[in-house]
Amino acid sequence: MGKRGELRIYLGAAPGVGKTYAMLGEARRRAERGTDVVVGLVETHGRAKTAALLDGLEAIPRRELAHRGVTLTDLDVDAVLARAPQVVLIDELAHTNIAGSRNPKRWQDVEELLDAGITVLTTLNVQHLASLGDVIERITGVRQRETVPDEVVRRAGQVELVDITPEALRRRLAHGNVYAPEKVDAAMANYFQPRNLTALRELALLWVADQVEVALHRYRVDQRITDIWETRERVVVALTGGAESETVLRRAARIAKRSGSAELFAVHVLRGDGLAGATAGALAGLRRLAEDVGASFHTVVGDDVPAALLDFARGVDATQLVVGTSRRSRFARSVDEGIGSRVVQDSGPIDVHMVTHPAAGRGLRLPRRFNSVPLTRRAVGWALGVVLPVLATVLGVAGRDVVGLSTDVVLFFLVTVVVALVGGLGPALLAAVAGAVLLNFFLTPPLHTFTIAERENVITLVAMVLTAVLVALVVDRAARRAAQAAAAQAEAALLASFSRTVLTRPEPLPRLLEKVRESFGLTTVAILQRHDGDWSVSACSGPPDCARPEQADVDVAVEPDVHLVGRGRTLPAADRRLLEAVAGQALLALRNQQIAAEAAEARRRADAVELRSALLSAVGHDLRTPLTSIKAAAGSLRDDGIHLSPADRRELAETIEESADRLTGLVNNLLDSSRIATGAVTPDLRPVGYDEVAILALRGLDGADRVRLEIDERVPEVLADPGLLERVIANVVDNALRHGRGSPVVLRASAHADLVELRIVDCGPGVPVADSGRLFAPFQRLGDRDHGGLGLGLSVARGFTAAMGGSLTAEDTPGGGLTVVVSLPAAPLAELTS
Repeated sequence: MGKRGELRIYLGAAPGVGKTYAMLGEARRRAERGTDVVVGLVETHGRAKTAALLDGLEAIPRRELAHRGVTLTDLDVDAVLARAPQVVLIDELAHTNIAGSRNPKRWQDVEELLDAGITVLTTLNVQHLASLGDVIERITGVRQRETVPDEVVRRAGQVELVDITPEALRRRLAHGNVYAPEKVDAAMANYFQPRNLTALRELALLWVADQVEVALHRYRVDQRITDIWETRERVVVALTGGAESETVLRRAARIAKRSGSAELFAVHVLRGDGLAGATAGALAGLRRLAEDVGASFHTVVGDDVPAALLDFARGVDATQLVVGTSRRSRFARSVDEGIGSRVVQDSGPIDVHMVTHPAAGRGLRLPRRFNSVPLTRRAVGWALGVVLPVLATVLGVAGRDVVGLSTDVVLFFLVTVVVALVGGLGPALLAAVAGAVLLNFFLTPPLHTFTIAERENVITLVAMVLTAVLVALVVDRAARRAAQAAAAQAEAALLASFSRTVLTRPEPLPRLLEKVRESFGLTTVAILQRHDGDWSVSACSGPPDCARPEQADVDVAVEPDVHLVGRGRTLPAADRRLLEAVAGQALLALRNQQIAAEAAEARRRADAVELRSALLSAVGHDLRTPLTSIKAAAGSLRDDGIHLSPADRRELAETIEESADRLTGLVNNLLDSSRIATGAVTPDLRPVGYDEVAILALRGLDGADRVRLEIDERVPEVLADPGLLERVIANVVDNALRHGRGSPVVLRASAHADLVELRIVDCGPGVPVADSGRLFAPFQRLGDRDHGGLGLGLSVARGFTAAMGGSLTAEDTPGGGLTVVVSLPAAPLAELTS
């Protein structure tokens, strides 16, 4: 494969900024230097100055394609590949190709040309970048359908920003240099508003700035450059999760702000063993604070904390690093210089800020308590601390003639270690002191005195006490870590349960609040929102006895105007941290619920607009036709200048009567549809037979002579409203007669389980599979325009059937045609015999 061509993109904030003009200017300069340049496709949009730049440039003829009866032109990729120029100009990278083209998108055409070694100059507006679609829609109110993947643009060799101020662009628009005069006013009042153009321009500038950063990073990686290049101020702040973290983070935010709004990274280094480190609740609080001060929060894993911290800082090209001063005492720092000192020594060109805080130099970092061992184990430890030294003494005295003093010392050390492992520090100290005393009194010469004659005995006593302390500390730490791990596992399981509730349930917020109430032992849990200074309950589980945050026993401010509150008890700090994490999920569920409600309302409004449009469209034609016939016939009858025979008068009168009947049917269907939509249909259900209702329904229908009743009298009666059922059968049969193309219509009935089905069968053309879903929708005539009507007959029939507790479905007739099935519950036997 040969060398890939270079892609050069002219990026603009909006149409009309001069992207195509700049591209053509570059093309002419290259052509003057002897480069083989051709025009693949350039849209001038009627702009004279742009068209003038095309003079003298070779243009590849466009490919012609037929689309919906219209001949359109587009880029001819094959022709460009066959011509094989050095450079080709292709306008509007985000364009969607005509159906039947080589590729669906123009950027895919460009990729083929680049792979063939051809350099491509192209244009693109920032609103067509895929990653900015949601942002652009919020700014302009327009959803972009034509987009280009960001990765395609980022791979470009050059991205040149074609920039112009919003005021200058609006002047260019007003002078007719962008759109035709008839389009200028609408464009300036909508898309080209100053606020839109300002926001789009800022987006374009920021995106290009980020692209420069990406290109710089790619260059440094390719050239294996590891030195810090201070192209932009970046501040990294190290957080331990301890009491000083908030102070250090806020200080780092102020440093970043004074550095010209530098980029701020908050990083927490998690040790590889996962045992030491901040709690999940503390990290969640720091993450929220980082978001509040404009920092991005990161967690990295590393056993060597200073090295991991500096690796992260170098990876993001940090220029400044902020760390808190050590919390350890001066003595502890003399033994191990600590993280801060090592960071300063190894930071290289990165400036390091050491931030003081109230927790600095507080002393030895000893455990705050030595009773992490469970109570039952401590009780056993105290008992062993008394029994084992005595037992060791008895064994030593009994075996005095067999073993020496050194063996006795080892035995007492073993006793001390066992008691420390079981009971922790207190029992271990008891065993150590008791063992030393008993060893000295019963087994160390001079016997049966507390005199310590040898210096080694003093060392033994001290060693036993130190052994007890050290082993107990290890046991205590292990017990605390095990308890923390168990608590973390429980918290993780609980959070996972809450997350599943939020993600999997259709209405998760009430269920989530119920689970929170059960998990934390509260009587009431609620979400409060503040609107115009007044609090309201958005969702609640339990008695609604908490309408304001100050009334709650637990109050978590998720946002300034959204609080998660609870009644029943005051939560300990650990539970409160967990509840704060859950509060974020509750906010997500609340937002999803609000979005769903807004979407449902939007759908309802859209359906109403669609229904209104369909109604106006249908009424505009189908009501006007019978009214026109009535008016014309009545006018002819009243005109004294027209001499009509009795037969002509009868025909005109029949026309008026038929048109009036048709108008009545249309109005009835409209009224029935309105009643169904508002739920105003209240059927009077009683036992009735399909056969007797069908006979009534067929009276007055045109073409009723083509209907055959094949309903067995033994078919059970159904529970229905006779009047509504008559309308249902009449509407369905009328539809079959009108669309069956003269084929006979057959009515058959059968019973199945507790349902009785009436099948209305025609052998006409049937309904295409693609239209079957719209068969019973209002105002759907599925292509029929010859028989009039509003397309409400089947919709009204289905609504009436549903109101009677039944269903109306359609299926294909074997051999061709459509079968509509009316399914209603069979009348109870009690009612049949009454």
